[in-house]
Amino acid sequence: MNARTPTPAPAVDWDAVRADLRGLNVITAPGQRKQLSKDFYWYSPILTAQLAGCVADLVVKVGTEDDVRQAAGVAAKWKLPLTVRAGGTGNYGQCVPLEGGIVLDVTQMCRVLDIQPGSIRVEAGARMHDIDLAARETGQALRMWPSTWHVASIGGFIAGGFGGIGSFRHGILRDPGNLLRARVMTVEREPRVIELHGDEIQQVHHAYGTNGVILDVEVALSPAVDWVHCTVLFESYRGALDFGIAAQAPSLDIFLLSTVEARFSPYYTAMRDRFPADRHAVFAMVSPESMADFRALADAQGGIISVAGTEAELLAEGLPPAYECAFNHTTLQALKADRGWTYLQVAYAQPFDPSVVERHLQIFGDDVLQHQDFARANGECGTFGILLVRWKGEAHQYEVIREIESQGGCVIFNPHVVTIEDGGMKTIDTQQIEFKKRSDPMGLMNPGKTRGWRADMAVGR
Repeated sequence: MNARTPTPAPAVDWDAVRADLRGLNVITAPGQRKQLSKDFYWYSPILTAQLAGCVADLVVKVGTEDDVRQAAGVAAKWKLPLTVRAGGTGNYGQCVPLEGGIVLDVTQMCRVLDIQPGSIRVEAGARMHDIDLAARETGQALRMWPSTWHVASIGGFIAGGFGGIGSFRHGILRDPGNLLRARVMTVEREPRVIELHGDEIQQVHHAYGTNGVILDVEVALSPAVDWVHCTVLFESYRGALDFGIAAQAPSLDIFLLSTVEARFSPYYTAMRDRFPADRHAVFAMVSPESMADFRALADAQGGIISVAGTEAELLAEGLPPAYECAFNHTTLQALKADRGWTYLQVAYAQPFDPSVVERHLQIFGDDVLQHQDFARANGECGTFGILLVRWKGEAHQYEVIREIESQGGCVIFNPHVVTIEDGGMKTIDTQQIEFKKRSDPMGLMNPGKTRGWRADMAVGR
């Protein structure tokens, strides 16, 4: 589905292009170009087949704003597709060049520019973990980050992310107060810098890098907490889900809250006997001040706490932190052992009804394994699933999607497509398209990733 036939392009004088890029780090070796044209789309057998042949003609590694300006100007001069990448941890082909051209690697743009009480400003290629370490030197910490934060960049997170670890406490990226400022380079013959503040950042947030090169961003910080990483075991998955609902009490200060059913246990080898195959698990990050109440709630709900310690304490025991047992790390753990799995993302109607999940357990049997994450959006707690699905072909995958969406108000965010709209948004974001007209008037950035852009919108081509 969503197969794309590249638009025929006039012949390009690549020697002249490379001459225009003189002074920049230009990569032409086929193996490196192929490697730097991929992300984690291999989670999806559909995207693996669809995107296998998508490779950049050139990769340009940039380290400064002036480097970006030069590369963007060259792309505009020669009318070349331009796709931005950093850590490459996305799952949707976000940084895959569907029509070749230039891949702009911004990983060397990783400097921390400023730290203030409540905020940090960094270049777009900075890794989330490194940003958090810098913030912690001032007694502060990031509000949220993806489970792949050791590799994921802040620019990629904003361009393709939704929320992550910390969203139970601080909401999703789109919520007010999380994203404070962004500077974006346009792709034109004479590139300009556009500065966005507050809600204006929604013009580039979750736009898959289709409407300007993010140069640097300012995001909110909160006081640092040495979270207690907990695993709570239950005899039934319904018990784990009921605990997840009860733990949403305002009196508890929790950073992460996820439920994972027992059939995931064989894939969590680092957990050893802390997550046995006959028990279902809740993974949480809890403030030290809330631990007494958290333990009391676990006791009252019939749960047994098998792990409770700081990240440093867990690492000393050879145990993974809670965030590596939640979100899409659940899929990664399974795929390490068995490439016969893929996944789906689902949003449940609110208030969340655990019986919907129980019905899915009965309907799908061993074809679908259940895992739910809890997160806040607009101040309200929501429930989201990242389900492990046995790969039995594309037709079966879409049968599962139809069945899930046919009941209980469930909505699938499809990770097997490359467009923003078909993957999750379900609608064209007109404000992003209007901004693209300003920031990428020739329509060169990441072509094929948004259905909202039409060829007749391009100017100067």
